[in-house]
Amino acid sequence: MTGIVVITSLWAVSVSAALTVATYNVENYTIADRMVDGVYRAAYPKPEKEKAALRQVVAGIAPDILAVCEMGSQSFLDDFQRELKQAGQDYPHTVVLAAADPDRHVAVLSKVPFKEVRRHAAVPIMYFGQPDVVKRGVLEVIFATSEGDVSVFVIHLKSKFTERKDDPEGATRRALEAEAVRDLVLSRYPDPAKAKFIVCGDWNDTRTTRPVRALQKRGETEIGELLRAADSRGETWTHYFRREDIYSRIDYLLVSPGLKPLVAEGRAKIWDGPGTTEASDHRAAFVSLQLTSAK
Repeated sequence: MTGIVVITSLWAVSVSAALTVATYNVENYTIADRMVDGVYRAAYPKPEKEKAALRQVVAGIAPDILAVCEMGSQSFLDDFQRELKQAGQDYPHTVVLAAADPDRHVAVLSKVPFKEVRRHAAVPIMYFGQPDVVKRGVLEVIFATSEGDVSVFVIHLKSKFTERKDDPEGATRRALEAEAVRDLVLSRYPDPAKAKFIVCGDWNDTRTTRPVRALQKRGETEIGELLRAADSRGETWTHYFRREDIYSRIDYLLVSPGLKPLVAEGRAKIWDGPGTTEASDHRAAFVSLQLTSAK
């Protein structure tokens, strides 16, 4: 069992024209221990200046669908939704996934209606011989478009924080989570060449590692392609690790073979405009889908 909860909307409308999808780790939009103006604060909310910068980033991209990581519970998502609306970005459709991690969740905010929501809250793994689950689950949101249904899978894989000495940097757990997500996606869409879906979020690893490779292919079956992404200067990093002063690419948009022809310019973009450095330790990546077929 994967702890699936399915919500179907009977009033969903078909989207026609371009559709922009963004993925963004909003860095602890919840109560967390953090540094604020050089002072350590325990159990402290996200500072207002960071929240204001987040709104700048979202307003700059103006995505139709915004997939987020490190969101708090429903009340925090409601707060984010309300403040975005005040900033001119109205997302009337929202969903947050409550999974095994009690603090940090994945969520979706959308300007277009959901056709269906599937909350995969307990995707199983076997971790050192013991049954376990993908810690933050998998949130699947389906949209009706002029080119058929498009599914967005939002994931946030295990971080590199070492919780067990026999699993340095959580590498084994992260790989197991990625493989479980891959198998879930294939159970939903056994033939990705005929399916239209995106798998996005913070994968906490670089592109040649086992988790990232696992999400692209199983055996001879191609699940999807990692979209090339760069900012206005051609830089490709999406995460800045302050403690080690390291820039890396760990946030991705993977599109199924059936969706790739609809990707504008065949690539994604990384936001480096106003708000970027203040909002989060991650940068948002986004893609435009051309949903009206060229004649």
